[in-house]
Amino acid sequence: MYSTRVSRHVNAPRSAVYQALVDADAIAKWRVPAGMSSHVHEFDAREGGAFRVSLTYDAPGPTGKSAARTDTYHGHFAELVPDERVVEVFEFETADPGLRGTMTMTTTLTDTAGGGTEVVIAHDGIPDIVPASDNETGTRMALANLAALVEPGHAPAPTDPTR
Repeated sequence: MYSTRVSRHVNAPRSAVYQALVDADAIAKWRVPAGMSSHVHEFDAREGGAFRVSLTYDAPGPTGKSAARTDTYHGHFAELVPDERVVEVFEFETADPGLRGTMTMTTTLTDTAGGGTEVVIAHDGIPDIVPASDNETGTRMALANLAALVEPGHAPAPTDPTR
């Protein structure tokens, strides 16, 4: 198991960023890497509330963790501090023992001196079988989508109507 930490400055207030962390429709738009689509099955944004999300590769070929082309994960919100922090505990739905285990994702929001919000996403407990570079790349893509969603005057990321 290992950890990663990825950050990005987002030119939007913490309140707008936090809302995108706790809204199912927003999650479906931003927390998905390029080349994949998202489906939020369940999303109860309160401490102890459950969520379940599937990410599906758009093109045939890539192998998913849960099904042929899909990564599905489920978990719960361990901590919600409005405009400051979201802690999610989750696991992949998989039969592969190398991918099993609970992971924690902590998203922290802080004001920056020049305005806007510093968003830091820390993943802890990632299975060794998942390449760190893949996790970091996917997180950077998701943060770019988040910025596109919440920054004023920024063109929203293209969305798939099936997401």
